[in-house]
Amino acid sequence: QVQLVESGGGLVQAGGSLRLSCVAAGGIRSINRMGWYRQVPGKQRELVAVITSGGSTNLDDSVKGRFTISRDSAKNRVYLQMNSLQPEDTAVYYCNALINLQPYWGQGTQVTVSS
Repeated sequence: QVQLVESGGGLVQAGGSLRLSCVAAGGIRSINRMGWYRQVPGKQRELVAVITSGGSTNLDDSVKGRFTISRDSAKNRVYLQMNSLQPEDTAVYYCNALINLQPYWGQGTQVTVSS
């Protein structure tokens, strides 16, 4: 049973930093892209950052220069380093990965940025 488990969310003041981590486990034969999405109540889930198996990255314009996505393929992990956090970054952050050619989601981790 494939699972994605996130960690690293929390409460931080504006200007602070957090690092999110996501690990994939269970019956994995291949992992293609891995990424992070976020969602606030009443809005659609939106892409934050994605990284391919080859290491190419794509970040939403709103986080470019502040967030960095990376992965450790040997450990089936993806990370999101978030710097210069702002109140508008407050959301539930979800890990997403294409595993065995199927999309999977983590349970989400709350990130709250206070002003």
